This record gives sequence, structure tokens and C-alpha cells, in this order.
Amino acid sequence: MSLSFSPESVDLPRGHFIGGKMVPAKGEMPMRRPSDGVLYADCPIASVELVDEAVQAGKRALKDSGWATERPRERTKALHRWADLIEAEAETLARLEAVSSTRPVGQLVDGDIAVTAEQIRFFAEFADKEGSDLVPTASGSLGMIMTEPYGVVGAITPWNFPLSMAGWKLGPALAAGNAVVLKPSELTPFSTLYLAELSVRAGLPAGLINIVLGNGAVTGTALTGHPEIGKVSFTGSTVAGAAIMANVARTGIKPMTLELGGKSPQLVFADADLSRTAKAVASSILFNAGQACVAGSRLIVDARVADALVDAILVLISEARPGPTWDADTQYSPVISQAQIDRIDSIVQTARRAGAETYAGGGPLDSAGYFYAPTLLGNLEPSSPALTEEIFGPVLTVQTFQHEDEALALADHPTYGLAAGVFTQDVSRAIRVTRALQAGTVWVNRYGRSRDHILPTGGYKSSGIGKDLGREAYQANRKSKSVLIDV
Repeated sequence: MSLSFSPESVDLPRGHFIGGKMVPAKGEMPMRRPSDGVLYADCPIASVELVDEAVQAGKRALKDSGWATERPRERTKALHRWADLIEAEAETLARLEAVSSTRPVGQLVDGDIAVTAEQIRFFAEFADKEGSDLVPTASGSLGMIMTEPYGVVGAITPWNFPLSMAGWKLGPALAAGNAVVLKPSELTPFSTLYLAELSVRAGLPAGLINIVLGNGAVTGTALTGHPEIGKVSFTGSTVAGAAIMANVARTGIKPMTLELGGKSPQLVFADADLSRTAKAVASSILFNAGQACVAGSRLIVDARVADALVDAILVLISEARPGPTWDADTQYSPVISQAQIDRIDSIVQTARRAGAETYAGGGPLDSAGYFYAPTLLGNLEPSSPALTEEIFGPVLTVQTFQHEDEALALADHPTYGLAAGVFTQDVSRAIRVTRALQAGTVWVNRYGRSRDHILPTGGYKSSGIGKDLGREAYQANRKSKSVLIDV
């Protein structure tokens, strides 16, 4: 059966999901489909009172179900049942995600949705394998480091990968024994609502997962500042992350995991396999039309191979074929909104007016939806916003270097340090450069995450605090208590 569908055929869940059931709500924010610009729904805004209702539902679910205190293996088994149901309902989830987001339906079932189920399973296995430690102390005492869940975790996910980002937040928090109140982006909420419904069908306690829809100003502020939220987890822009930190500081002190913006470099040395490198670089900026925090948006290449590499990349990006997200054959995504198209184009045109060379693209595509041409810019001023700002679109800049120290100097960004790529066949150089790069993740002779969920992700500098994925994400959802007993 083809995954292609008519957008009008999708039955969208309406309202919030609190206490194990849908709570109807009036739509307040108009929503347009990125693929064709059609106004198709309205997103409600959860009030301060409704956010509190969701937090209280999480607290009751923890108390009534004993989720945090029962045998840990029972949490593991329940989460595996949920993952099973996510896989069984993959096509429904794919349609709900594709209709409102930038993710093509053909990339969802075996991509984002399969990854989400894998993440749930990965974290489920930590529940009965990570715990307290007996530590060495004086012979007359017994020292222990005990861990326990925070209670109710507040989470906010972005619009670019709605389901897999929800998996980042829900998997470790639930496995660690917490309840969650999650606010998805107001632009792409529907697949997350259905994901929560599936959790109850899978047997997770009603109220353990609560989904509140709304914007950052009202709903996000109420959630992150709620006094009974024990921990905050957020993925999004650096500006929004700073606002969340300020809001938390105004209302109390609590731990946070923040995965924020990036302006990630890809360093290509003269000995790199140029064919392999061109594919990795092109894919990094074409994937989701560059709308990823780890997008490899800055190509920094040895001048001796720059022309050959750029030519190879130009061939690959010329093959990008845009199409609606509900067409199973679509490979190149739309941009999320007209406002984002305008922002991307403003940065590109500013660079061009300042003398930047346009190798490809340079403007929106002529289409009903929000599509921007894959764009490659060179000969940029060091202060150009195209080099300094996170564009969050399909724009790749090119800079050249003569020696390794110059490459590292170009790679270093004053604000961001989320990810970086290195392409070389010299193992010593790869290790040396990797150590020198100020980035939370470095990929060598590849660019982009794998499905090895054991590898944590997070940034340096203003690209974030703490880690998602990996053992670190599970541990970040439990607090520790030191115990010393005289015997």
C-alpha cells in the first residue's frame, strides 16, 4: 500500500491530552500546511490553569500507579509494549506528521517513526540496569549514592522532527520513573498527540504522559515556570533556551537539559575521499531542507580541492526534487512557514549585496508551498550573517583554507558549538582536529547522527546544556542522594 495520501483525508486530533484522554479546546492560532500554504487547522493555547491541570494529572498518575516505585522491569515491559504499538501504527503517525510538518511521508515509517520506537526501547532497558551505587568509605560506615526520579518533567519539542524529538524527551524521563508534561511546537502538534494516545492503549498509566498545545509566551512559560515541575528539557533555538533559563530563574531553581542552535562546520582536507565527502556535505544541507540544529551549514575546504568538491556538490543539489510531504516520492522538504522563507531569503540577499558569489539557488522556488532553492554561497565577508547566524534553511557557505590551523580558526564560532564534521584519511589528523574542535559532537568521514542511541548529543557554548540520548539522558532524569551509615 502506498504511503501517498490526500491531506484532506487525515483526521486530526483536536485539543490537549491530559489524564489519559483528549480535552477539547478552541483553536486560536491558524495553521498552514508547509507544502501548499493552505490554512487547514487552528492550534489551541493551553492556559496557566490548564498547564497546572496537566501537572496535577502527572502527579496523580505517579501516586496512583506506583510507576516510580514498582519493579523497574515492569516499566521496561510497559515501554516495550508502547514501542510495539508505535511500530504497528506507523502509517497513521506518518500521515499525521507529514500533513503538518516538513517531513516527507516516504521518510517517516522507516526513518523518524522507527527511530522513535528504537529510542523508547533503548531507554526502557535502562530502567532495571542503572541504579544506586555502593561507594568506598571508612571501614566503620557504609556509603551509598541513591538515585530517584524528579517527579513531573516538563518538556518542549521543536517543529522540525516532532516524533523523534518527543522520543528524546519521553523515553528517558519515563524509563527513569517520571511523569511528563510535554508541549510540542504549535506548528506540528498532531503526531505527538497520537503518540500519547498510543501510550495509554499500550498500558502505560493514564496521566503519565500529558500533552499541552500552545505557544511559548503563554503555555511554554507556564510549563517551565511551574513550581511542581522537577526538571525541564527543551530542544530549540538558543534565543528560546535563554528565555527558558530566565523564566526558570524567576520562579525557582531546577535542572535543565537544553539542546539549542548550531552553525556547524564541515572541515574537508585535501586527502579526503571527495566523492564520499560531496554526498555527505550535500545530504547534510538538503536533509529536511537544512532545518536541523546540526545542519552542516559551513563548508571549510582545503583550497587545493575546493573547486572539485564544489562542482560535485552542485551536481548533487541540482538533483533535489521538491514535492508535497504527502507524496511518498518526495525527497526535498518545504520550509516550515512563509516567515521562515522570508528570514532565509533576507540573509541570502544581504550576503549577495555584499558581494557573495552564488554558485546555486539564491531564492524561493516558484511553488504553492514554502520551498527554498538549495543555495551555495562563496566569497563571503567574515562578518556576513550567512556565516555567523543559524539560518535553519538549505543554505551552505564555502570558505577555503591553506593549512590546518587556519581551518580550525575558521571553524571556531563565537556562539555555537553543537556539531562538526571532519573529512580526511589521515587518522592522526582526524584525532588531532577532533580534539581541537569546540563542538559537542564530531563526525569523521560522515555527517549526521546514526541510530546508535548510546551516543549522547548536546552542545558546547550557547548550543546547550546537558545531553540528550545516551546513558547521560537517562541519568539526567534522576537525582542523586548521598547516604552514609555508621555500622
